[in-house]
Order: sequence, then C-alpha cells, then structure tokens
Amino acid sequence: MKQSELFLSTMRDMPSDAETASHRLLLRGGYMRQVAAGVYSYLPLGWKVLRNLQELIREEMERAGAQEMLMPAMQPAELWRQSERYAVYGEELMRLCDRHEREFVLGPTHEEVVTALVRDEVNSYKRLPLTLYQIQTKYRDERRPRHGLLRCREFIMKDAYSFHLDADSLQAQYDRMVDAYHRVMQRLNLTYCAVEADAGAIGGSGRTHEFMALTNIGEDTIVSCGHCGYAANLEKAVSQSDSASAANIEAPDSVEAGHTKDVDTKAVQIEEARLTGEASTANMPARIHTPGVKTIDELTAYLQVEPSQTIKTLLYVADGEPVAVLVRGDHEVNETKVMRALTANQLELADAETVMRLTGAPTGFAGPVGLTIKCIVDKDAAHVEDAIVGANEQDYHLMHVMAGRDYELTMVGDYRNIVEGERCVHCGHVLSFHLGIELGHVFELGTKYTDKLGAQVMNKSGQMQTLLMGCYGIGVSRMMSAMVEQMQHERGLRWPVSIAPYLVHVIPVSMKDAAQAEAALRLAEDMSSFGATVLWDDRDERFGVKLADADLIGCPMRIVIGKHIAEGKVELVHPDASTSALVTMEQAVHTVRMYANRS
Repeated sequence: MKQSELFLSTMRDMPSDAETASHRLLLRGGYMRQVAAGVYSYLPLGWKVLRNLQELIREEMERAGAQEMLMPAMQPAELWRQSERYAVYGEELMRLCDRHEREFVLGPTHEEVVTALVRDEVNSYKRLPLTLYQIQTKYRDERRPRHGLLRCREFIMKDAYSFHLDADSLQAQYDRMVDAYHRVMQRLNLTYCAVEADAGAIGGSGRTHEFMALTNIGEDTIVSCGHCGYAANLEKAVSQSDSASAANIEAPDSVEAGHTKDVDTKAVQIEEARLTGEASTANMPARIHTPGVKTIDELTAYLQVEPSQTIKTLLYVADGEPVAVLVRGDHEVNETKVMRALTANQLELADAETVMRLTGAPTGFAGPVGLTIKCIVDKDAAHVEDAIVGANEQDYHLMHVMAGRDYELTMVGDYRNIVEGERCVHCGHVLSFHLGIELGHVFELGTKYTDKLGAQVMNKSGQMQTLLMGCYGIGVSRMMSAMVEQMQHERGLRWPVSIAPYLVHVIPVSMKDAAQAEAALRLAEDMSSFGATVLWDDRDERFGVKLADADLIGCPMRIVIGKHIAEGKVELVHPDASTSALVTMEQAVHTVRMYANRS
C-alpha cells in the first residue's frame, strides 16, 4: 500500500476529550473517528487491525469446536420478555418499534435469539453437544460513554453459545473455551489474568470467569494472590477475614430474635453529650450534635475517632423496594454482593427525596436505629460494639450503638469490598490489587435461558430434557484498545506481528533521491511477493514528519532507506529489538520473511 493513497490523517495535537492513552493514540494514528458519543467509524488502519483480531479469534474458536454463524442485531422484544431480561437489563437496552408498532431491541448479546434457534432446529440428543459463535456489532445505551472503545454504545463482540445434554459435557466445553481464550491472549502477547467473576445481567448457575488485561487504567479492580494463584474481580473477591461465618454474629440475649426493639425513643431522651460526656458511661445510644457533618471523613475529623469506629448507612432501592446497607466507616459497599444477597435485578442509590422520606433527614445522617426498612449488615460492621452512626436527624449522630441491641441483625454477611493488606482466603498470603480491562467473559449458564424459552430435546430414554447452556464472549473492539494501553511507548505505539495493520513500514528519507525511491519500490515488491503486508511511505514529506507518522501508525517492523543505500544497506527496526541496525537489503528481506511466516 502506498501511503499517499491510504485514507489516513494523523493528528499532531492531543485530542482534548480523550482521557486514556488508547483513546488518544487511536485517534491520533488515524485508526478511528468519533461519529457520536460512544459511536465510532473505523478507518482503514483500524479496520485492518480488527479484521486481523477477528481472524485470530476465529482460528481458536474453530479449534475449540465452535461453528460460525451470524444472527440479527435487531431482535424481537418478545424474546427478551420470555427470558425475563427485558426489564432486568434496564435503560442500557436499546429499544425501538417498526412502522407496525412491533417492538424490537438492538442486541447487547444474543442468548435469547440463539436459544430460540436451537430450540426450533435441534430435537434429538444425537445433534449435541453443539457450539455456535458469531462476530457482530452489539449495542448498549451507555449513560456516559467514555474512554474511547472501552465504554461504547456500539461495539464489536465475539459471542459463542454451547448446548449440552448433561453437566459433564457443559463443563468439558467450558474448559475448552477457557483454554481457547488463554491461547488468544497469549498469541496477542497480552499481560492478562483469568479471574473469578460475577455473572451480572447474563446470569447462570455455574462457573464464570473474566479475562482481564492488566493496565495502568481500567474499569475493574483485580484481586490476586501471587502465592496460590487465586484471582477474582473485586465484585467477587473475598479475603481470609471474609471466610468467617456470619452465623457467629447473634443478637444479645436481651433482644428476642426476629423482633424489633424500640430504642429510638430511648436514644432521643438521653441527654445530649459528646464523647467525653456522661453518656459515655451509660453505654447506651446518645445523640451528639454534628452540625454540617455528612461524610465519614468529616465525622472522624470532627470527633477525632478512627473510621473503623463508625458505621455508614447507605440507602438503596432494590427492584423498587428500599433497603439499608451497613458497612464499617473504612469500608465500601460491594453492590454486586448486595444484589446477589437480595436476589435483586436492579440496585440504585436512593435519591435525596427518598432518603428524606425514609429517615426524616437529608442525605448524610442516615443510621440503623429506628429504621423500619430492611437492613442488611456487613459482618465487620456488626462486630463494632461501640459504634457511631447517623441519627436519622439533621446535624446529629448517635454514639455507643451496639448491633443486636440497638438495631436488629436479621441479615448479616459479606457485603463490602475487600481492601489492600487483607490476606488470601485460600493460603493466607497478602493479596495484590491491580487495575484491569475486561476482554472476555465465560459463563456456565445452566438452564437459565433454555428453561424459559422451552429448549428441549429427546434424550436416549425417549424423554424430553431441557438443555444446558454455556456462553462465551470476547470484546473485539475493546481488545484493540486494551492492547494499545499495554503496548504504547513515549512516541506512539507498536502493534504485535499477529494483528498489525501492516507488518513492515518502508520509509525512504527522500522520495526525490532516485536511489532511495528505487530501493523502496524494490523492497516493497520483494516482501509483498511472499505475503508480507507492506506500507510504503511514498509521500514527498519531510523525514521528521514521516517518522512521527510511523510512530503513530505503529507497524512492528520499519525499514528506513537513507544515505547508506549507496552501500546497499538500510536501517532495520524489528519487533524483538529495542535499537535499529544497518543491514543489507537482502538481510532485511530475510528478516521480514521470518516474521511473515511467524504471523
């Protein structure tokens, strides 16, 4: 490809709205352009990288026994109602109607469509197991698209689905797909890890793992143990302290289990006191004036106490019902764990109006004493015997609050994020924390979709049996972005051989020099003859401009033709070298051939 003919415009200045390195470099290198928030056009360089990624993924999918097909992006909303995900997916599900007022959705994923297809086409166990996959554009109505390709409203994804008669077959295919994902990541030279994860909106009853690229930026936090290999997304992670049973936390004998003890009236009747006042000896809840103090940081500074002595009460709405979640002041609520405990499909922080209605006070003063809604209590918060909590009254908190005595412990468990310094639940070593970008997610779905959509076959005994199902996704477009995050350098980026838009970039210092121009053409033709992809910079530009563009384009190999061509030599930079070397043209061609065969 002559660079003068390539549809390419590089950018010298940093895009002002690009927050991440990958977003900046993909725009500056002419790989993509924004059409709308979270919606991009892929220019020729970007599309070549994506096509190469797709081909690599296809090779590993078919090696794992999957067959490629293509399903529609536009799906009947009725299928989503049958699976009961229409409401669960919430506002991120893009909905539309045709001219006949028939409702459709733009698919963020295809479990419903593929399950209905297999239900209608497969009626005997003899056609199982079966694994189907596609590579297609998906849609998600993100509230705030950001970070370029990492959080889009339109994105490219590989999704695969397997169908089985028994659990052993599902587990075997799940393991094959996990192996295939490892091979994909390794072929791309990615630094990654596979972690235990939460199933989220996809759901399922079995194992689920995420494949995460480790980067300096990321939407997810990965918790791992370097000793035993345990790794989990922060949403799923547990620590050694989390393994203690919540059953050990019981209400005192003075409080009858299952009944509410009315302590709110008693608390407000106690004379207002500070920590050093009379109420500290009473060991009963006491109001303390905390004007304008709403956050844990403000509270601990005002009272000169440690955050671990406080309990914060956060009010949520879970599937339309209010719920209070209590965690220690130095901990954060893990909303995924809360949703799992409540078996809720949606969980949102309560707005200011709801907080006022439930507590009688503005946000920042909620506490468990006297609350009449369901309270779920993290077990570490339940262990705080002399706690400071919100008083459900503006500018007031309560001190000397005890779990079980002053508020009920009806639902106690692990509802918080673990923190740095905690130890592995399996071996006791200190856990490490990393940022990561999700590249792939695999699930053992069980019968979540096949039950609801009636996907059954006749088994060997002549009985109708519901199919078991697995689901396996890879974010193709976000994978391109994650690779840039890992493979960037101070001047641009450098693609791996396996997916680069062109293997080698041929750059004559001056196209006005006949010897340089002739050598460039000869090299490009020789290397193209054995299948190497070549980008030839035939532009009449200054050499500095050419090098700056080459850094932004990021081909793994570069051949610069300058004054040494008189000696038959060129400057060669190849992927395994950090410096360039003068070699003969024949040596350069030989080296390129080796890498072309490797790719």
